Amino acid sequence: MTYNLTPHRFHIPVMGLAFTIDTPIKVAHYGITSALSIIEDNLIEMMRKHYYQENNEIYVPIEKHEENYRVRRITDYLNLVNRNVQSKFEKLKSSAFDKGSEIVKYFEMLPEESGLKEKYEQFLQSHGEAKAELESFLRKHISPGGIEVNIMTKVDKNNTGKNGEILPDGSDALGALKAYAESELENSAVIFSAGMNPRLFNYLENFREFDASAWGRFKKKVIIKVSDYRSALIQGKYLAKKGIWVSEFRIESGLNCGGHAFATQGYLLGPILEEFRSKKEELEQALFSLYNPAIQARGEAGFDQPHPVNITVQGGIGTAAEQQLLYGYYGVNGTGWGTPFLLCPEATTVDAGTLELLRKSKENDVVLSKASPLGVRFNYLKNTSANVERQQRIDRGKPGSPCTEKYLVSNTEFTKEPICTASRKYQKLKLEQLENAGLPEEEYQLQVDDLLSKECLCIGLSSSAGINYKVPIVEKLDAVTICPGPNIVNYSKLASLQEMSDHIYGRQELPVDPQRPHMFVKELQLYVEYLKEEIKNTFNPVPRDIKGWTGFCNNLLEGVSHYRTLAEQELIKKKEAFEQGLNRWEAAVLEIKAGLESR
Repeated sequence: MTYNLTPHRFHIPVMGLAFTIDTPIKVAHYGITSALSIIEDNLIEMMRKHYYQENNEIYVPIEKHEENYRVRRITDYLNLVNRNVQSKFEKLKSSAFDKGSEIVKYFEMLPEESGLKEKYEQFLQSHGEAKAELESFLRKHISPGGIEVNIMTKVDKNNTGKNGEILPDGSDALGALKAYAESELENSAVIFSAGMNPRLFNYLENFREFDASAWGRFKKKVIIKVSDYRSALIQGKYLAKKGIWVSEFRIESGLNCGGHAFATQGYLLGPILEEFRSKKEELEQALFSLYNPAIQARGEAGFDQPHPVNITVQGGIGTAAEQQLLYGYYGVNGTGWGTPFLLCPEATTVDAGTLELLRKSKENDVVLSKASPLGVRFNYLKNTSANVERQQRIDRGKPGSPCTEKYLVSNTEFTKEPICTASRKYQKLKLEQLENAGLPEEEYQLQVDDLLSKECLCIGLSSSAGINYKVPIVEKLDAVTICPGPNIVNYSKLASLQEMSDHIYGRQELPVDPQRPHMFVKELQLYVEYLKEEIKNTFNPVPRDIKGWTGFCNNLLEGVSHYRTLAEQELIKKKEAFEQGLNRWEAAVLEIKAGLESR
């Protein structure tokens, strides 16, 4: 039996910019792995100031006029996070085995099937010399959780030097990767989300920190967030040819997730997991056949077999029974629990006002919006301070946000230099264009509504930390945007870390809305509603559109068939409600399909 593996099989995914910016400091010493975003360096500089002061250490600002300031800010913050985690872990490790102590909390939160948890239970029942030996064993074999960083590959604006020339390898994503590679983090990973960025992936070759030191051993691992098997194979092969091993593919539901939602063509999570389950060995061998020759070509010794590839999943998981299905049937190595942790202040950083909105949220309060300037759909909580502020600007006849951070500048429709579609400048120009376009009223209003829904996510997703720690990211800009998954509406209780771990492992459930549908049924519902909206908002569809929507319906129906097989095998708890949900949304898909066929 081994004891030095990851203590927990769940992780806390990256959420927004601020909401998990210091989550590792809060949870890693308990053995829980979590991820933080390293793109927004102004937020990171604010967090540097906060934690240096909290640690009673001298804070020396890294100013924007300084050379290489962005990389230096990120690297130093990651080192600061690492020091805090190690310090808290050493204190935990040496604390007494008394009721309520940190080390007792560590063991109480472990899953029951953990080898360490079994040893802890033996320790509680033992006496004398045997107890002392077990205590020594337990202290020796505990380990902290991993500190992971997330780089959203699409956020990769070029940056310029003092002379206005583009900095080589100085874009946002490349700078973040360099900062991470140069940090002191070990037992760590970089997560690439939002698809392939060849420039970023090519840049990985410059850093030996991602090389294997032995079979299955990496100082810094590579994780790719994917929506399906094909994406994993393409991106994994691209990196394998460069001698980069992908240690984990993190599958996320296309729509039943927080933040940006990358909808698939009707491919549901269950069938996607089934494909990974049946093809995992094939995937490992496909990557290994490219990876081994690549590392040998640069003069390194090859390996006799592929490094392990973990398959993890996140998006909409809400009960221990759902998690057990993912582990037991699909054989995933781990799960991500994001949205429920937004109501766990011990783990995440959410300001009090937004926390209360989350706690009271109902079914219609979380919407699949067009708020993101990137043009990607975005799960979004209504009535936040950013939502209110955006509407006030519209009411005053001055829509759009001041663009101070410029991480999401991407549009060159009206300007030579890219600007952000949520900015005041872009919205003014676009509104003028739409007014003169001679569009039918319904189409015009839809485009205007889509335009005005854009929000400044750079500030909105950062502000919670500034409010909580009383240090604004940008003076006089503190409105909050938050992007929970639809699952948030099923929870209303602020939970402790202990309560969350008990809920995840089925020891003691948190209060959950009794009408909450199974995660697979909820995702099916979200896809049906998404398809209906796409059809409704497409004016003058062409045959290609009809064909695409019909294929979408067929993929949903295949998903329903797969889920019925699970129910027949008695793998689903609350089977009757599950089948009723399938029947309801299957009927909706068949109705859509019939309508398409009659056109």
